[in-house]
Amino acid sequence: MGNQLTDRQFWTNYWESKPDLAIQINKDYLFHQQLEEIVKTNNVQTAIELGGFPGYYSIFLHRYLGVKTTLFDYFIHPDILRKVLDKNGLDESEIPVIENDVFQYHPEQKYDLVLSCGLIEHFKDTRDIIERHLEFLKPGGTLFITLPNFRSINGWVQKTFDRDNYDKHYIECMDTEYLAAIMEELGLKSIKSSYFGRYSVWLENKDQKSGITKAFIKSIWFIGKVVTTLIPFESKFLSPYIVLEAKK
Repeated sequence: MGNQLTDRQFWTNYWESKPDLAIQINKDYLFHQQLEEIVKTNNVQTAIELGGFPGYYSIFLHRYLGVKTTLFDYFIHPDILRKVLDKNGLDESEIPVIENDVFQYHPEQKYDLVLSCGLIEHFKDTRDIIERHLEFLKPGGTLFITLPNFRSINGWVQKTFDRDNYDKHYIECMDTEYLAAIMEELGLKSIKSSYFGRYSVWLENKDQKSGITKAFIKSIWFIGKVVTTLIPFESKFLSPYIVLEAKK
C-alpha cells in the first residue's frame, strides 16, 4: 500500500461492521467550539470535509452553522449515508458528495474551510497529505485537522487490545511540534497545534472483547477521569486528540 496504511477493502469492512452509524448530530458535537469560532470569526460560507464519510462534520457545519458543505471521501457507502442524512433531517441534495482519491483528484472549487477529522494519521507521508488539503483551500482560508493521539494512554490501550487497528495509524505523526513544523514549512500562518481533551480511552472492537478486558478498560477510563477531574489539564500522555488550525 506504500504511503497508505489502509485500502478500500479495509474501509468497506470497517463501515459495514458498524451497526449504529445513523446517529443524531447535536449542537455540542465534538470540536463544536473550535468550529463555531472558526466559522464566526472568518465568515465561513463554504467548507469541504476530506475523508469525512459518513459526513458527521459536514452535517454539523451545514445544520447548525449554515455553511454550504461538501463531503469528500475515497469510500462512500450510499445506503449508510442516506440513513445518516435522514436521521438528521437532511436529504442528499443538501450535502454534495465527491467520491474520489485525494491523491488523484484536482479540485474544481476552492473553499473557505477545509477540514479532516481522523484522516492524516492513515498515511506515512504526513507533509504530503496535509499539503493535499491546501489544494482545496482558498487564499486566506482556514485549515482545521484533528487526529487521535495514540502516544497517550489510549494508544497503549489500542496497541495492547486492538493491534490491527493500531497498525493502521502512523504513530510518528502524533506530535504537536512535528505537525506545527510541517505547517510552517508549507507556508501556513496563524498556526495552532495542541493536544485536546483531558482524557479518554476507547476500542473500536470493544464488543468483541471478553468481559475481563471490558472491565479492565472501564477501570482505566474511570481512574483517568477521576485524576483529570481533580487536576484538569491536557497533555501528550493523557489527551485523546490533537487539533491543528492554520491560515493559508
